Amino acid sequence: MTVNTAPYTVIVPGAHLMAGLVGQRDEHLRMIEAAFPDSTLLVRGNEIHIAGAQAELVGGLCEELVMLLQQGQHLDEHALRRSIEMMRENERPSKVLTDDILRGAKGRPIRPKTAGQKRYVDAIRDNVITFGLGPAGTGKSWLAVAMAVHALQSKQVQRIILTRPAVEAGERLGFLPGDLMAKIDPYLRPLYDALYDMVDPEGGQRLLERQTVEVAPLAFMRGRTLNNSFIILDEAQNATPEQMKMFLTRIGFGSKVVVTGDTTQVDVPDGRSGLAGLERTLTGIDGLAFVHLRKSDVIRHRIVADIVAAYEAADAALPSSEPAHSARKGSRGG
Repeated sequence: MTVNTAPYTVIVPGAHLMAGLVGQRDEHLRMIEAAFPDSTLLVRGNEIHIAGAQAELVGGLCEELVMLLQQGQHLDEHALRRSIEMMRENERPSKVLTDDILRGAKGRPIRPKTAGQKRYVDAIRDNVITFGLGPAGTGKSWLAVAMAVHALQSKQVQRIILTRPAVEAGERLGFLPGDLMAKIDPYLRPLYDALYDMVDPEGGQRLLERQTVEVAPLAFMRGRTLNNSFIILDEAQNATPEQMKMFLTRIGFGSKVVVTGDTTQVDVPDGRSGLAGLERTLTGIDGLAFVHLRKSDVIRHRIVADIVAAYEAADAALPSSEPAHSARKGSRGG
């Protein structure tokens, strides 16, 4: 072990903060030492002494964790792991994990949980059109709906429009019961679920009945001009190039757009995804941003991030002439 000649000392202002920082039976300290095996941590009173090759980085992490605790944040295993990843990427957890977007239906704060999600939220705030691209579980759709509800509540927009391509993923629309809206409802259900996370089901139903929130398949956007609206196009990898162009040219004054997609889960029958090559085409346009979320931004069960990593490794191992997993079928979510 390489020991730094100038150990880093963190002073923790309060026994309750120290208890939250070290965790039950010092489990948080053990997690930090496991993440930074070249460093050692020693607690003496209200001080933590850190020695080793990464003493300054680990000391900075501990100071960030203290700031989170001072702001009333609960420090658990998941928050600690995300904080470690952020520090490794030169991001400050105290800035990322305290960025409240709004209070959800159950009163809990909706906020980004990773550095990638924070960049995504900031991009939505700062741009007219934001593309959020990444694997399932990275919060693309959920955070977009949160930002839309916040914009509606703060009167930045007059309505929210949630749309998706009604593309078949191994099933035929004709086999589903009911009229057209009943048939496409399963495609739109994830957007309803996200909406009900932000507002209670009764309030969400009122917004839908008043058409303050409109949920519709992408094909219904043709011929419209969308003013003073927050528009989310979800699962955009299943829009054709023609549909994508149609959608992007619907945007009117006072509107904001978020487009989400996962280019590894394309279900367009001929593989002609409207997202393919789009970043190259649109890069350089003022007010438009692309944000790429990664497996480190997955906030579902740990195994989801491992599955994403396994697929990425399998794709990377394929010869360049093979089409990887562009036609992969499976569950959606973002």
